[in-house]
Formats: sequence, C-alpha cells, structure tokens
Amino acid sequence: MRGGGLWQLGQSITRRLAQADKKVVGRRYFASEADLKKTVLYDFHVANGGKMVPFAGWSMPIQYKDSIMESTVNCRQNGSLFDVSHMCGLSLKGRDCIPFLEKLVIADVAALAPGTGTLTVFTNEKGGAIDDSVITKVQDDHIYLVVNAGCRDKDLAHIEEHMKAFKAKGGDVSWHIHDERSLLALQGPLAAPSLQHLTKEDLSKLYFGEFRITDINGAHCFITRTGYTGEDGFEISVPSENAVDLAKAILEKSEGKVRLTGLGARDSLRLEAGLCLYGNDMEQHTTPVEAGLTWAIGKRRKAEGGFLGADVILKQLAEGPKIRRVGFVSTGPPPRSHSEIQDEKGTNIGEITSGGFSPCLKKNIAMGYVKSGFHKAGTKAKLQVRGKAYDGVVTKMPFVPTKYYKPT
Repeated sequence: MRGGGLWQLGQSITRRLAQADKKVVGRRYFASEADLKKTVLYDFHVANGGKMVPFAGWSMPIQYKDSIMESTVNCRQNGSLFDVSHMCGLSLKGRDCIPFLEKLVIADVAALAPGTGTLTVFTNEKGGAIDDSVITKVQDDHIYLVVNAGCRDKDLAHIEEHMKAFKAKGGDVSWHIHDERSLLALQGPLAAPSLQHLTKEDLSKLYFGEFRITDINGAHCFITRTGYTGEDGFEISVPSENAVDLAKAILEKSEGKVRLTGLGARDSLRLEAGLCLYGNDMEQHTTPVEAGLTWAIGKRRKAEGGFLGADVILKQLAEGPKIRRVGFVSTGPPPRSHSEIQDEKGTNIGEITSGGFSPCLKKNIAMGYVKSGFHKAGTKAKLQVRGKAYDGVVTKMPFVPTKYYKPT
C-alpha cells in the first residue's frame, strides 16, 4: 500500500464534515473525482456511507460512518473488510518464471513450497526498493503476486523490460495482469469464522502465508491467508462481477460485527503492526537491510546474490547498514512524516517516516530511520514536532502483537 498521511487526512475530513456544509467540503476534496478510477465496489461504498478520496489515481473510501479510531479498534476486536481492488494482481507463468522473478526480487522463490508465499522486495541496481510485494508460488510454473497501486505503472514497466530481455535469451515466461478481478482484504478475529460459512475449504488447515484456489460464495477465488493489519485474515481475489455479492455475504455472515473499513484505519492498523508503507517508510533509495527486512532475503540469495543491487545489499549484510528503521513511542503531539529525530544533545540522527496516535494503545507511535548506533531499543531521543522537541524512546516493533494463524 502506498501513500502518506492517510490517518491525518481522515481526521481532517472528519472534522471538516462535522463543521462545514458537506457540498462545499465535497467540492474541495473530490474535485478530480471524474478523473479517478473506480473499483466495482464504488457504489457499494457510497451507499454505505463511505467518504471517498483520491488515492493513487483511484477514488477510495478513507472511512465510513464510524471514526478511524473506532474502525481500528473494531478490526482488532471483531473484524474489518477492506476493498483493496486498486492494488494490482498478476500471474507469471512458464517453466522459467521462477529464475526470471529471482533476478528482480530478494526472495528465495525456488525454495517456496507450492501454495505458499512470502513478502519480498523488488530492487534496483543500487539495492533500493522499487516496491514491496507478496508473492506466492502457486506451482513451479505459476507465480501470483500483488503490487502496490501507486507503484503499478513503474512496476509493470520494470517487469516488462526485464521480461523482454529474458525471453530474447530463450527464457520461457509470460504474464497476465488480473484486471478482471477485484481484491478484498478480510481481517480480524472474526475473519475466519465469517468466511468459513461461504466456502467448503477447511480454513483451519490454511495457515499464514498459504494460498488456495477455491470457490467462495459460488465464485472462483484466489485466497491467501495474509494481510496488512497484524491480525489473522485473508486477501481474496474474486472475479469482479462477484465482488459486491461476496462483500455483502461476508458482512452478513459476521452478523454486522465485521465492518467495512477505509484506508485511514488501514494505515493506523499497519503502523501499529510495524509494517512499512511504500512511499513513506521505504523508497527507491532505501535498501531492504536498512528497512529491517533482512529476514525476507532468502538464505541462498544471501550466499549467491543474483538479484539487482545484490552487491550493495550483500555488503550491507556483511558490514551493517549506516541507517536503520526503528520504532518510537513519544510524548506530546504525535510525530509525523519528516519530523526530525535528534539525540539527547540536539544533534540530528534521523527522520520519522510514519507516525500517529495509536487507537489501540492510546499513545503516540512512529517509525523512522536513525543512524546505526542509535537503533537499539531503549535509546532516548528528541522528536521535533511543529518546532518543539518532545521525548521519544526507540521501541521494538510491532507495537501491537501480531496474531497470524500459524501451526502450533
């Protein structure tokens, strides 16, 4: 997911809608509505009180009738249903699809068992992150992956450029972009019980990171047990003509406890889970090592390299990076993206990339990059917010414990 300040934008819209005439606010925020792409659930969102905002070229719900704070807490207590159809799903097929993809990402794709997946990073020649993505090995000749909406054009151009060169040398790989499908994310403790009513697939045997192709509510779906909240849940790729019916069925089976949830709460949930937001916490100049994603670099890849920027990344693994992504808790107003981080003497040591008030923990949380040596948990710092310094402490992430469904 890409973008910045979603939580703050949601709070701003909420205040303005409470204070001003809705038509006036609507003109200000939705002026480019005609130019925006819409998911097949757009009318469904509007009918259910969705406040639509421009996001990565799409008109997406930032929130619904409840507040972002309420939606965040409800996801962790009950469940949330997100429309993430703006994200781009695609399949790579062919006998050489795995060696092809391994030239572009840091994961050991070959080592994945069929029906399993992992988070990975597309890297550039300097080791920087082009995008993060969840990839799944469906079979040895079929990889399914999802890339961020805001990175779609550059990701697809990058993949296509390298695919042409790979095929010119005799490689067998092709792709299909799943624009005929929509993507729903069902998250929270009621995700599995609600979804189980709609499928014959035994979800108790589908663990975190695993993938199935199965019928859900009568539609042929791709289902992955994953998400972007730290909670148990699923991402469901559904034929677009079945998406609204599936959304309605999920909400109905939860007896109203699973709620439609917008991008504002999605942002606060992922921050509480300590997850990167591409465009904020990871960019083209940030390496996976600096971003704290060393675990996503496959063991064989660490030994062999063979992906773009491997020389830079392997050197960082050997010598340590100069900067590191860390978490913070702080006093005063919540730090925001680009807030300066200082040591106790007032010397600049880094910058906040995401921050806000945690609806679940009821305190300020943030993440950012600091110089190595200042990255250890318990290190005290000063965070600059609106020209004033406030106390902060480096804190281990996730801020809220994850509840992924794994074998005991």
